[in-house]
Order: sequence, then structure tokens, then C-alpha cells
Amino acid sequence: MSGIPAGARAVVVTASTRASQGVYDDVSGDLLDGALTDLGFEVARVLLPDDRDKLTNAIATAVELKADLVVTTGGTGMSPTDITPEATAPVITRPVPGIAEAIRAYGAASTPYAVMSRGLAGVAGTTFIVNLPGSKGGAKDGIAVLTPLLPHILSQLRGGDH
Repeated sequence: MSGIPAGARAVVVTASTRASQGVYDDVSGDLLDGALTDLGFEVARVLLPDDRDKLTNAIATAVELKADLVVTTGGTGMSPTDITPEATAPVITRPVPGIAEAIRAYGAASTPYAVMSRGLAGVAGTTFIVNLPGSKGGAKDGIAVLTPLLPHILSQLRGGDH
């Protein structure tokens, strides 16, 4: 048993212009969907181009619909089209920088490029939001860090004790 409450809902938002155009498969979105489903989440998927307004709207909609978790994948690097943190920041009301730092540190054990991720983590209402890289390795690293934390995060956001 994972400790994830029954009926917990997650939304995986993939930011990738090329994947949204069918140029290649949404590998990191598929990986996150499978991992979150295995943990016990009901998972919804959104695949969008690298468009700040569309991403912000998708994240905000998931919060409005009371998703427990929003995980984005893609758009956390330094290229001109990488805008996921900028699209996420207006939705987050309470940053949780330690989680994003932990994900970068975990990934840095495998590749120095992990520290280049600009991903954010935080809370909006009762929804936990986290940005993960679009690479398969970055998504795996993110889930590895999040898996032991998610039951406690969800408990806290539902009013549980410390």
C-alpha cells in the first residue's frame, strides 16, 4: 500500500510542442502516468505545446477542479521555449523550494545537467504542483524523490497533523 488516499487525483501536464504535434511520443508523460497510477492516483493527462498561457490555464484549471497533484513535465530547461516555471509561478500561492532542490540534487548524482532544471514546486489551495524535466531520466528522478513524500504531502494538504 502506497499511503495515497483512495480517490486521489493527479494531472500530468506535458509541455512539448513537438510531442503535441505528434513528432514524437510523450515518453515522460507516459512514465509519470504509469508511476502515479501504480501509486494509486487517478490520473488525467494534458499534452500542450510550449505556450505559457495554455500551460498556466491547464495548471490553474486542475487546481480549480481540486486535483490533489499536478505534475508538469518538460519546459524546465534554458532554451528560449522552456517556459514551464514561468507558467507555473502565477498559480503557486505557497512555494516549496526544498522539493525542487531535492529533485535537482537527486538527479545530479547521475548527470550534472540536472542542476540546470529551473523547475518549481509549491501549493495552490489544496493542490501540490511540481515541475519535472521532460527527459525520461528527469521524470524518473522526480518520481523517485516524490514517491516517499506524496502521502505526507497529501495528508498535510487535507489538514493532517505534522
